[in-house]
Amino acid sequence: MPIRTPPHDGVFARIGPSRIHGIGVLAIRDIPARTLVFRGEDERAVWVARSAVRKLPKAIRALYEDFGMVSGDQLGVPQNLNRLSVGWYVNHSDEPNLVAGDDGRFRSLRRVRKGEELTADYRTFVDEPLPFEAN
Repeated sequence: MPIRTPPHDGVFARIGPSRIHGIGVLAIRDIPARTLVFRGEDERAVWVARSAVRKLPKAIRALYEDFGMVSGDQLGVPQNLNRLSVGWYVNHSDEPNLVAGDDGRFRSLRRVRKGEELTADYRTFVDEPLPFEAN
């Protein structure tokens, strides 16, 4: 059966070494302004009480703390932490090139050039102080 839409259709970025922190997301081709960057990604999240996360073994707890979206006393993560997609690796910047909409999906704020790291301002979707010094 022929493929109607190739798996790379709409793919703009991949995980790679970050100049900001550890692993990040790098553009593999130019991304036009206002583009939905991770189209096809499953944005559905489950929300887990931070009190429950604190009781988990350290290595498991780190997954929630490293990747979770913060909302009050809850952390939002993918429905299965084996499903961390490219968008979950976007690093913070005070001068981001992506913005997270109310739907939790990232769109480019401007044209992003191939090779550029994709970033978002975490303060726009976390309702508490950042756990690190913003640059």
